[in-house]
Amino acid sequence: MRHNRFRVPAAAVVVATCVVAAGCTGQRFTASDVRVPTPHAGFDYQIGAAYRPPSGATVISRDYTAEPVAGLYNICYVNAFQAQPGAESDWGDNLLLHDGNGTVVIDPGWNEALLDLTTPDKRQRIADTVNGWIDMCADKGFQGVEPDNFDSYTRSQNLLTADEAQQYIRLLSAHAHDKALAIAQKNTAELSGNHRQNGLDFAVAEECAENDECGDYADAFSDRVEVVEYTDDGLAQACSGFGDRLSIVERDKQVSAPGDSEYVRRTC
Repeated sequence: MRHNRFRVPAAAVVVATCVVAAGCTGQRFTASDVRVPTPHAGFDYQIGAAYRPPSGATVISRDYTAEPVAGLYNICYVNAFQAQPGAESDWGDNLLLHDGNGTVVIDPGWNEALLDLTTPDKRQRIADTVNGWIDMCADKGFQGVEPDNFDSYTRSQNLLTADEAQQYIRLLSAHAHDKALAIAQKNTAELSGNHRQNGLDFAVAEECAENDECGDYADAFSDRVEVVEYTDDGLAQACSGFGDRLSIVERDKQVSAPGDSEYVRRTC
């Protein structure tokens, strides 16, 4: 699942030993330079709109067009597997996934065209663009990156495979690590067991309590899991089962800002 968020087209706080913003452009980093969120830290999910972090939140996720917050662990959101509505031309027709009739395959939940991961060349070309956004995350001083729609292959009319999705995300994880950024597995519990091979360091899991998946992420990522629930029942289930282990927040489905009539934020 994903939500509307702003975008231009196309718990102790820990930081990397060296960040691009500090003048380390071009330096290769090692695993010891990458820092992951502290388990069971206060979390807020702000991919729809950025606002002043609430009291107790030491980890936040924001869109890559937003700015990180000094003194917090900042996760940088990018839409990595699908095109933003209205931005299809930014990718060119060749990088959008087409069905046998030549029609672009659309994720109906968000009206987004799926990107075509079917060949090594296309995966690399798509990664080149997304890695440019990851560079922006690093330049701004984010500590982690959240590439959304890892599970888009499940909505591809069987035109994409889990293996293709994983080959592609490895291009992103390698680049993120080169920039001293941790990288999250977004949803896709069925691939959690492969997170080490895929180079993924922590998880951002939407509705894992509703889907009875929180344990899968917790076991795979040693409790380094940022949980987002969208209902009171989901929050209650997450808190009951994992409230002493994982970072858990309930948000409204539009992930809006305080002052909006839809705004919801609750924690355990």
